[in-house]
Amino acid sequence: MPLQDVYNRTFSRTDVAQAPLLKGTYEACVFDQIDFSNADFSGFLLINCEFNYCNLSLAKLHKTSFQQVCFNECKMMGLRFDSCLPLGLSVSFKHCQLHHSSFYKLSLKKTSFINCQLSDVDFSESNFSESIFSACQLNGAIFDRAVLEKADFRTSYGYAIDPETTRIRGAVFSRSDIEGLLYKYDVRLED
Repeated sequence: MPLQDVYNRTFSRTDVAQAPLLKGTYEACVFDQIDFSNADFSGFLLINCEFNYCNLSLAKLHKTSFQQVCFNECKMMGLRFDSCLPLGLSVSFKHCQLHHSSFYKLSLKKTSFINCQLSDVDFSESNFSESIFSACQLNGAIFDRAVLEKADFRTSYGYAIDPETTRIRGAVFSRSDIEGLLYKYDVRLED
């Protein structure tokens, strides 16, 4: 199958319905309102691209390369970012649903999650130092042995992070959600 090189193009759902994306390099492209659920992005190289209002749930990401890729208002359930190529991996998320996704063992320092739903996401053994988790719902997210140094959780909620097994030096949390750091001690906090 021939590889495709595409630069500075906007794709709509009509474009993709008429001609599915071919494996290749997509640089400075925008993908608008496309249903990519169960799509196979294996081996794709996406550089400086933007996904807006797309559904990428259960898409295959084996050896996919995301470099400076922004996801806005996307549904991204069950994605295995841990199967992407780690070299140059750089992503950001705004108003996305990432339930049941995995970032296991990835190094994604300075990543932004803005107003995202991150239930049951696996961040185990990953490095999210200096990342921003702004207004994110983190119920059931797993941070086992993660590095979260200087990460910002001030406006996020529902997290359960064990400071004994997770590196959180310099991370910022709100006082009102401090129970997310004390959950394993079975203590009650009252005003």
